Amino acid sequence: MEAGYLGVGNMGQPMAHKLLDAGHKLTVFDISEAAMQPLLERQALRASSPKDLADRCETVFVSLPTLAAFRAVAFGADGLIAGGKMKLLVNTCTVGVPFVKEIERALAEKGVALIDCPISGGPPGARAGTLSVMVSGDPALVEKVRPMISLWGATLTVAGDKPGAAQVLKLTNNILSAVSLAATAEAFVMGAKGGLDPEIMVGAINAGSGRNSATESKFPVSVLDRSFNYGAEMHILMKDIDLAIAQGEELGVPMWVCQAARLVFKHAMFQGAAKEDLTAIVKYVERGAGFEIPKTR
Repeated sequence: MEAGYLGVGNMGQPMAHKLLDAGHKLTVFDISEAAMQPLLERQALRASSPKDLADRCETVFVSLPTLAAFRAVAFGADGLIAGGKMKLLVNTCTVGVPFVKEIERALAEKGVALIDCPISGGPPGARAGTLSVMVSGDPALVEKVRPMISLWGATLTVAGDKPGAAQVLKLTNNILSAVSLAATAEAFVMGAKGGLDPEIMVGAINAGSGRNSATESKFPVSVLDRSFNYGAEMHILMKDIDLAIAQGEELGVPMWVCQAARLVFKHAMFQGAAKEDLTAIVKYVERGAGFEIPKTR
């Protein structure tokens, strides 16, 4: 298949590589030349703008970090919506249900359909091809893109037949991930300050009932070596936390634990952590404890 890919950063670039690996033809656009270059070296074509991308490709994938960035490339000057060839937009971003509905309405006026396809697993999962892919939209269109989106991971879950259902599923996932990261940061600082070896904690917890995505991946990959380079900036996670809590409150669901985790990240954000890696939340817990988890890797 031929497609366009807009946004080839920490998530989009490895996902685009998976499409090229399978022989699909891609035209790409990103504001960063450096981000596009590895794909161009693999014979991907270059678009000069979002509009140019939508002028060339019937199907366009979008992977962007913020709602503002998405709105700019979709509706701004030289935006996707001004393109003449695009008929299907596949959104891989976490943007929440209201924004998906806004995009869907605007695209429909131009005769363009929307597939909602957020993913989970972070940059390591994108590079390894082990993402959890969540999708919703017209069943026929979902089947049309299935050969491509299934390349990103072995688990592909159809959340519903309308765009937005996959967003609810992704936000459910991400708020659980955020809560587990905040709690794991506090628990590991507690354990290490109490004299435990962090490696021993990882092994025991991952063999027991406390295991979660932070203990299984984030801490071993980027906390125990104190690299704090898991690959996603904290403001992106904060955006997802805010969207998830807003979704819960709209539905009348008490979100007390989620609100507590939100405060942990907000506290770090107020201290300038917005552009730091999400795993750097550990450092802010350490400051409060007056103790630093020793480097073990």
